[in-house]
Amino acid sequence: MKMNLLTEPLIQTDRDMMSLPGLLAAMARGEVASFPALRPHQRPAWHMFLVQLATLALSDGDAPTLHEDEGSWRAALRGLTADFSDDAPWHLVVEDRGKPAFLQPPDPGGLTWHDVATPDALDMLITSRNHDLKREIAHKAAPQDWIFALVSLQTMEGFGGAGNYGVARMNGGSSSRVMIGLAPATGGGRVIDPSAWWRRDVQHLLSGRDGVIGKTLLWCLPWPERQQLDLAQLDALFIEVCRRVRLTEGEGELRAERTTSKAARIAAKDAKGMTQDPWAPVHLGEAKTLTLGDRDWTYGLLTELSYSGKWQIPPLVKEAGRERESAMVLIAEAFARGNSKTDGFKSRIIPVPKAVRKYMFGTKAVELSDEQIKTIDKMDKALRDGLALIAAEGDRDKLGKAEYARTAPARAALHRVADALFFPTLWDKLAADTTDDRHEVHMRFARQLAQAARDEFSCSAPGIPCARIMRPRAEVRGRDALNAGLRRIFKEIGVKEFEDA
Repeated sequence: MKMNLLTEPLIQTDRDMMSLPGLLAAMARGEVASFPALRPHQRPAWHMFLVQLATLALSDGDAPTLHEDEGSWRAALRGLTADFSDDAPWHLVVEDRGKPAFLQPPDPGGLTWHDVATPDALDMLITSRNHDLKREIAHKAAPQDWIFALVSLQTMEGFGGAGNYGVARMNGGSSSRVMIGLAPATGGGRVIDPSAWWRRDVQHLLSGRDGVIGKTLLWCLPWPERQQLDLAQLDALFIEVCRRVRLTEGEGELRAERTTSKAARIAAKDAKGMTQDPWAPVHLGEAKTLTLGDRDWTYGLLTELSYSGKWQIPPLVKEAGRERESAMVLIAEAFARGNSKTDGFKSRIIPVPKAVRKYMFGTKAVELSDEQIKTIDKMDKALRDGLALIAAEGDRDKLGKAEYARTAPARAALHRVADALFFPTLWDKLAADTTDDRHEVHMRFARQLAQAARDEFSCSAPGIPCARIMRPRAEVRGRDALNAGLRRIFKEIGVKEFEDA
């Protein structure tokens, strides 16, 4: 057996190379600020893995606290694999394939294995045209590259064709394992402190647990063909493996082998991702976790999750009392997954001021958010109507789907401006002391959107197809339609003055 994560310094941090117990001890002391070899799309998987692992290791203690010494963490992790006195589940390479290795279930025998040359070829990332990240380029890989790839694959992967099943913690094989939570931040509220984030989530989860209930590290269990694990027999924080993978070593280099399975590791299809994952939003009416699909973390999606009343907010989004004086951000990350591909790794980090965190999910936030969304929708309609009239050569009777379709790029640009303004505006309103102060903030928001609509009209109008002879009339009428729409918006808000573009 080779490369024991419990005893060998295999993981690079900004401080030093560390063993897994040494890493947990250093993070408990607040000493780790980054993982230089960790690829951006691997961050959510690595964070969730470390949080689940630490919480499980400490759950059976009388008074669980975060150890600050490596020896205590090593003993706690070994407690999770007490049936393996040789530390087999923590080695990257185990010659006896009937035993588990790190995130590698035992080989049941009789399977056909295929070589995997590099860790990035093993990783979960699948892109339709190999655009986001090129594959199979990490030919001089270190052990930690395989560690990160294993964590990403085994805890985040979706369905990849016959015999390649995805994780239980998502609503179907073409869905996403979503991570949404609050995280401590530095550097003006945008740089996430990984040690503080990990400590925060572990302490939050430990406070609601009463020991380990069920199976935990699923790679330690035998995996006979067609045999599935019952979700009800697993601890809520179980760490799963969805694929059969084994690492080998030859000529001084690590390589991997993989094969398929006749069934998913966990019988969880009917659960629709509802596995008590503490980072996953759950739809209350449809009893399923969020599927990001081809969407991004826009204000529209985030407000739907937070304020529509249709979704259960993940436990790790909620503020703890000890955090009220800390700089925090709302972090949302996931893969936008389709059929055997992804549409990219989607990440958004939103600073949340201390003054508004206790109000951010309250009734007032719902009302103010709805007010902003209605204003955006009206601005969008005004811009759409103005540009569509140009495409119709200034003749309203010619307006139809084709003419409105011409406005899509400009409207998308307007929504990007709205998206950037949305949450800072909402936080300013929640922090405002009076109704007049909130109204002033909303007016500033409306004026910024109106200016953005005018700018997009001016930029887009020359590119809208229109007969040359009709263009002067069409552009005048289009601009008049835009300004008429904007005037109505400001009149409804209660502002009399309005300057045409």
